Amino acid sequence: MYIDTKLEGFQLRFAKEKDCALILEFIKDLAEYEKMSHVVVATEEDLAKYLFEQKTAEVIIGEYNRKPVAFALFFHNFSTFLGKPGLYLEDVYVKTEMRGRGIGSIILSYLAKLAKERNCGRMEWSCLNWNEPSIAFYKKLGAVPLDEWTVYRLQDEALDDMAENFDHTLSEK
Repeated sequence: MYIDTKLEGFQLRFAKEKDCALILEFIKDLAEYEKMSHVVVATEEDLAKYLFEQKTAEVIIGEYNRKPVAFALFFHNFSTFLGKPGLYLEDVYVKTEMRGRGIGSIILSYLAKLAKERNCGRMEWSCLNWNEPSIAFYKKLGAVPLDEWTVYRLQDEALDDMAENFDHTLSEK
């Protein structure tokens, strides 16, 4: 099912499992843009498992004249303070040659509408500090940076070490 937008020829659709190769291509394009290609280890099999079997995230594909030109990957988190779910935008990417046409705004507007339909209390995402064009774009949309918050991450050995530190026994009580 396609969702028509105000930009003639541009439509949105939810990704299907057959789109895993396309999604991975978008991820690699985004990683190249962010100078992080060396970090990408995702595979089509990973995407099929987590996006379509376990449904841990969702993907929107943007097509211009039926040609894929953009994607957004998002999932729900939960705000304990609001007592509501939120929509977290993990990645949004528009192919370089398609930028400046309003595609990014359309995608974010659609996700905001989806967040409201799903009774989410907010929509959030992260942006690299050096990415001034994106920062300016987000601020123009009315998004505000949360300067009082810092994202922390455990991964690789640090994640393994932390998991190993959990000492437990099972109890029936």
